[in-house]
Amino acid sequence: MSLCLLAGGKLSVLAVTAFTLAWTHSVEKTRWEEDWRVTPAGLQIVEARIQGSGAGMEPPADAVLKDGWWVYAPKLPAQAKLTLASSGATAGGWSLCAGGKCLELGLLPGSDVELSACDGRGRHAPAK
Repeated sequence: MSLCLLAGGKLSVLAVTAFTLAWTHSVEKTRWEEDWRVTPAGLQIVEARIQGSGAGMEPPADAVLKDGWWVYAPKLPAQAKLTLASSGATAGGWSLCAGGKCLELGLLPGSDVELSACDGRGRHAPAK
């Protein structure tokens, strides 16, 4: 399995099985991070971390405060795709990190990015 990234009409294939998405909340200006796995069923969230709380980002009741971060495991099924919207209202775009390297995505307003699980040639893997 690989991670397909569609941005600006261009498809990129990243040979990764896990990645972290991070961004700054547009209102509260605090950091949010999510760890994801690439699976045959789609993209599966493993853990989320919020560096604070407030406007639309209250941590769930089972979140634990660790070193200034609210940490929890979202209970969501695997997602066929993730769409990262770029509003231009934040200090930057999205950071996608895997294997010790990071990409900055969606820096300009309207430069949305779509992530999905795929095979190494960019074909979407059938859900099992």
